[in-house]
Amino acid sequence: MSFFRNIVFTAILVGIVGGFAVSAMQAFGTTPLILKAETYENAGGEAPHSHDAPVTTGAAVPAHEHNEEAWAPADGFERTAYTLAANILTAIGYALVLTGLISLRGTNAGWREGLLWGVAGFAAVMLAPMIGLPPELPGSPAAALEARQIWWLSTVAATAGGIALIAFRREPWAIVLALVLIVAPHVAGAPLPPEGEHALAPLPLERQFIVAATVTSFVFWALLGTLSAFFLKRFQSA
Repeated sequence: MSFFRNIVFTAILVGIVGGFAVSAMQAFGTTPLILKAETYENAGGEAPHSHDAPVTTGAAVPAHEHNEEAWAPADGFERTAYTLAANILTAIGYALVLTGLISLRGTNAGWREGLLWGVAGFAAVMLAPMIGLPPELPGSPAAALEARQIWWLSTVAATAGGIALIAFRREPWAIVLALVLIVAPHVAGAPLPPEGEHALAPLPLERQFIVAATVTSFVFWALLGTLSAFFLKRFQSA
């Protein structure tokens, strides 16, 4: 019983810390870029209140439709609170997976090994999928949501399996199979947006967002892995 209790307590604690940390990074990194992109989306690709700002000319309607009746949290405290809650729940979910795997590994891992687990999670969940589906700003064209979700889940599963084979099995067949798993989703290709559609936000803003999102994700996963191993070891030795 204490085995599962340690995992749950660790995941909750790590999730709260990780959720607050990533929310703080988003507040100064990705969120201002998203809000700026929304002004381009609402203006149909033209930057409001400035004739000198870059514009996206000839852009088609984005792949998603803007539904005025759809509910969304209000800007300010409400939006921040919902984002924080979502980040904490997401962090707890990922931390449950990490702490469960670390416990099953049975090596009494310290924070250094936890960091490696976090880097592996970043590679599987963020780095590999973003090769085909990079982080998107509002107003970016995209393929059907279901197709993107299926490809993302397949890529995460295949990459995680490949990393596990490389880390825990050193036989030649395992290395070959790992490489096949990691490469296969990209050979199949990510679902593409409809032809002729272009992002409404300018390209420099998109690139800045991708960099900010990638850095935020890396810090998030590094924290999850490090803290999961650290607190799990503390609970197990208590």
